[in-house]
Amino acid sequence: MAKIVPLFSSSKGNSYYIQGNGSAILIDAGRNLKQLELAMSQNGLSTREVRAVFVTHEHTDHISALNVLLKRYDIPLYASRGTLDYLTRYDKVPTKARLNVIENIVETDDFRVQRVDTSHDAAEPCGYFITTPDGRRMSIVTDTGFLTEDARLALSRSHLAVVESNHDIDMLREGPYPYILKKRILSDNGHLSNAACAEALPAFVGAGLTRIILGHLSEENNTPHLAVSESVGALNRAGMIIDNDYTLDVAPVVTNGKSVIF
Repeated sequence: MAKIVPLFSSSKGNSYYIQGNGSAILIDAGRNLKQLELAMSQNGLSTREVRAVFVTHEHTDHISALNVLLKRYDIPLYASRGTLDYLTRYDKVPTKARLNVIENIVETDDFRVQRVDTSHDAAEPCGYFITTPDGRRMSIVTDTGFLTEDARLALSRSHLAVVESNHDIDMLREGPYPYILKKRILSDNGHLSNAACAEALPAFVGAGLTRIILGHLSEENNTPHLAVSESVGALNRAGMIIDNDYTLDVAPVVTNGKSVIF
């Protein structure tokens, strides 16, 4: 049985541990290595099970632990060419790290991982569509100003998905962020709002998505209650009932010991 454990999810750090058949992959490595390994330990997980690390993009909240992690453990790293170029140019990875460009699909330890293009202000950002060793399909799509066709296709094929629900638009507009940062977050290269996430979900649930995790919520411009309410409301209006047609969770800022088995 495959499971996903959100270790961190916020602008302070992001990382997801996906386990199946005694091995695991890690999506992003935000926070530092000590915090990352503590989060794993609290969930009965181990870095030594990780067969590969997949990075979505080069922003600090997704790579903080990467350099030390790859120095300490001989784990291959996968990312887009643009992301890898940035990581090597700015010494974010060890010189002897095992770096691999993911153009489309790779297979590692019975995991099949497909790159999903996203839209963000980074070198060459992406999400991932993952088939676990027991054939379950899941997507991780965060840090995107809108859902690309690539992302929509992956989400419509998934049993489980981590989807960004970053901000409440009114909270952001009325909040303390400087105008230029608000403009960046609201742009097509920024972050997906609660409203945009909620509007998209009924189509994916209708296509077979049954487990939803809302991810990368802003601590300044959102609350779990607002994000959940907006998504559940949109799904209700489409005739889809929580805990009947789908389940919905919020990825915690720091792991709460809860994994999602699917």
